[in-house]
Amino acid sequence: MANHKSALKRIRASRARRTLNSYYAKTMRNMVKKFRSLDDKAAAQEQYPKLASIIDKNAKRSIIHRNKAANLKSKLAKRVSAL
Repeated sequence: MANHKSALKRIRASRARRTLNSYYAKTMRNMVKKFRSLDDKAAAQEQYPKLASIIDKNAKRSIIHRNKAANLKSKLAKRVSAL
């Protein structure tokens, strides 16, 4: 167990950050899953900018790697154009 006040605070802070980060990651994954199930091109074109923005925010927060964000956005954009 931690012996210093700062170590106890670090444990609390990292637990809070982990909870928030997992929420942001899970929300993004659910949105990507719903986006991939879309069959309507107009709906997909409307949803893509919002999804790309969320992916970029997660990359900025270091929840996902920036290369993963780029790959995800590329694949989703390719999917929109293929519909």
